This record gives sequence, structure tokens and C-alpha cells, in this order.
Amino acid sequence: MNSDLTVLQKALGYEFHDRGILLQALTHTSYGHEHFPKKPLATRDNERLEFLGDAILDGIISDILLEAFPQANEGQLSKLRAAAVNEKTLAELAKQVTLDQSVRLGKGEMQTGGNLKPSILSSTFEALIAAIYIDGGFNAVYPVVRHLFAPLFRDQTHSMIQVDHKTQLQERIQAEHKVTPTYHLVVADGPDHAKTFEVEVRMNGEKLATARGSSKKEAEQNAARFALERAHPKTELSL
Repeated sequence: MNSDLTVLQKALGYEFHDRGILLQALTHTSYGHEHFPKKPLATRDNERLEFLGDAILDGIISDILLEAFPQANEGQLSKLRAAAVNEKTLAELAKQVTLDQSVRLGKGEMQTGGNLKPSILSSTFEALIAAIYIDGGFNAVYPVVRHLFAPLFRDQTHSMIQVDHKTQLQERIQAEHKVTPTYHLVVADGPDHAKTFEVEVRMNGEKLATARGSSKKEAEQNAARFALERAHPKTELSL
């Protein structure tokens, strides 16, 4: 683990002063449940750090986008930000900094390849961003986020920026029908460490599409994509 942490910190361009907060950021709930059942929730795993990291990323990414796209309007900036911080993009960045080699998982997650699941990688990445903020403050986390994300915005069509299908579907339906689509969990099956979620997207109670994913977020994105494809099968989607 020590060598993995060294590689991780080198990839981030940041060295932690508090090794404990780094380890907490890398601790998935499955690992915390197995190894630290008596620890308080605040320090058992990385879920609370994930919550903070999500907010920090939104703020810093917004600042980077304002600089990178001076001619973009609010709607375009919102789309780019949503694409930058979605599950797939964060998971790719997590792999870049070797989080897949460093995340601490319970036995069940390890056996099912949990270190490669986008949902786990993206949430761990968010937790890591929060850990840097706690360890070194805003002046420490800002350059790390900028270093990791800035290359994605040099070209608006960079392959790592994924289309936010939920936002596209919502904008299209609101423009055409003046309502907002809703997402409903149909079923979640499989063991806790390898669940599959099925989600249905509806408009005014009418089913538009159903899709599955390894997380609710992924299933919702897939359902929105299917709904867009059915409504406009020949239309090429863009940011």
C-alpha cells in the first residue's frame, strides 16, 4: 500500500501531510464495514468526504470553465460542467492517478473487480479531492484539480468529456412540453457488492425508456440516452 500511495501522490502532484485523511479517502464503505465497524461514521469510510469533494469540484470546475470558454453562455457552461464531473469522466481521471490500485475495498468488492467500477472510482476520486482540501486548504486543492481537468477543456469535444444525457433530455422535454422528466427506480438486484439498478424515465407518468446500470446514476443516464435516441433516432447529440 505504501508504494501505491507514493505513486498516487506523485500522479496528483500533491503530498499529504496527514496520511490518515488520505487513507480515509481511499476507504470504500465495504472495507470500513469489515475492518472498522466500531469507528464513528465520520471516520469509518469515505462517504462524507465524497459529499464534500463533489461540492469542491463543482466550484473549481466552474472557475476553470469561465476562463477556458470566455464566449460560452450560462447554459453551455452548465452542460460542460455536468459533463466534466459525471461518473464516467471522474472514473477515467481516477484511473489516471492510479486510484484503481489504491482504493481499499472489502473482500466481496475485491472479488468482483470493484476497483474498476465507475461508481466506486468516481466517488473515491471525489473523496480524494476533499481530502486534499482538508489536508492543505483551497490553495492546495485548486492547482491539483486544474492540473487534472484543464486538458479536458482545451478541446470541447475531448473524448473524455461524456455527454450528459439527463440534462439534454430535460432541456428538450421542457422546451417541447413544458414539463420535467422524472426517474424511478424499478428494481435493484444482485449482492450488495455488485448490484445492478434498473431505472425508468417518465414524462407526465408515461414511460419513455428503461435502462440498467451498475449505479443509479449510470442507469438514469442510460435511460435518458435511450429516450433521446427513440425520440430523435437520426439526430446526433452534442454538448
